[in-house]
Amino acid sequence: MSGFALDTNIISFYLKDNKTVKRNLERELDAKIDVLIPPFAYYEAMRGLAAINAARLLRLFDELLIRCPMGPINQAMFKAAVDIYAELKAKGWNIDEIDILIAAWCKTYGLTLVTNNTRHFANIPGLALADWSAA
Repeated sequence: MSGFALDTNIISFYLKDNKTVKRNLERELDAKIDVLIPPFAYYEAMRGLAAINAARLLRLFDELLIRCPMGPINQAMFKAAVDIYAELKAKGWNIDEIDILIAAWCKTYGLTLVTNNTRHFANIPGLALADWSAA
């Protein structure tokens, strides 16, 4: 598979009507490129929106999910997450557990992670990154 996966911060930019993110997303969808939401980014976004009772943003997120569905989870993805964790731990690097899961999910499905936090994910070998928030 090829295509893109949206990190939680890009989902937030989209929901806040960031024109650059929306333009980049539309370009890929118009080109019939797969754009998916990692299950762990779905969880992060939903928990944040539910915590502040953001009904309007929850509706917008539901609309986004129609166009960019949440992808599946499998055992290989968890094995990849364990490998990433072990490698980073051996190097003395720390990264958020959910970010490890998002990165492993992207690597397992061969997707480029779209994030504005590329520096944070740069230590994960083999993870393709893109920043759609940059003009």
